[in-house]
Amino acid sequence: MAVAMSEPAIRIALETRLAALTPAIAIAYENVSYTPIAGVPYARVALMRAQPANPEFGTFLQAQGIFQVTLEYPQNVGPGVAEARAKLLADWFYRTLSLAASGVVVTINRASYIMAGFVDGDRWAVPVRVFYSANIPS
Repeated sequence: MAVAMSEPAIRIALETRLAALTPAIAIAYENVSYTPIAGVPYARVALMRAQPANPEFGTFLQAQGIFQVTLEYPQNVGPGVAEARAKLLADWFYRTLSLAASGVVVTINRASYIMAGFVDGDRWAVPVRVFYSANIPS
């Protein structure tokens, strides 16, 4: 199975885990129309692939990258609510977590990282980076 063929399974595994987090929050998926509702927080996802690694020649390739979830909260309510949700999210995608979809096992290989918040239009955005890898037979 080539890395490119495994990418949909990697996305499904990560997005399914995100959607199961409670309390629920609306999610804006990549390349899917989403209209934010004024005053209502939501999460925006991006799957950022890195160059595959070849840890063992001829045996497997390792797909790797970052699943970034940017929490978008209304401005002027302080950073506390968004930061609490970011902590919940980072804990939900803990280091050593294994997720599976379509025969592909995705491993969270580093602690998730809460980045600095910033103003994004009428929102306060807090990105959370989830580092993943998946061994794909070559």
